[in-house]
Amino acid sequence: MHGPASPGWLLVALCAATGAYCLLRMRSSVEEQRRAAGGEALMGFGMAAMAVPAAVFTPPSWAWPAYAVVFGAAALRALWAARASAHHLHHLVGASAMVYMAVVMATSPGHHGGAGIPALTGALLLYFTGYVLLSGLRLVPVAAGGGAVGWGDRPEVARACRLSMGIGMLGMLLTL
Repeated sequence: MHGPASPGWLLVALCAATGAYCLLRMRSSVEEQRRAAGGEALMGFGMAAMAVPAAVFTPPSWAWPAYAVVFGAAALRALWAARASAHHLHHLVGASAMVYMAVVMATSPGHHGGAGIPALTGALLLYFTGYVLLSGLRLVPVAAGGGAVGWGDRPEVARACRLSMGIGMLGMLLTL
């Protein structure tokens, strides 16, 4: 994505840290938690890679189509998983947004962005703005339940990671 270098590096760090935490969540004893964490780790690391400031590193021409293929496969997986859980619809929207951004970057002259479809970019911005606001509300503390929960299974930390990725997605879409 193309914007100022400092915010770009902050976005890279945020998304990479979120991806790393999601990898750790894949060790959870809860099967649904492991499945969701894998998709979220892919999204976090993919967003980190796409957010590296262009002034520092310009990806080779094959990178953008590769991103589109990887996230297209993730979108298909999310579509399949959405049969069992509506949460995967968000993964579908997120992976589809990544495909969209990769296609825009692949087809823009000099890979400097700005060639997106304004209505689609606007719709994605509205969706992720709503998602971020709702995710923030879900972080409001609730009374602790019984029993100790491993730090990798703490729902509030998983919600904070999803919030971080939603904010990251907004940042990436704004630079498109």
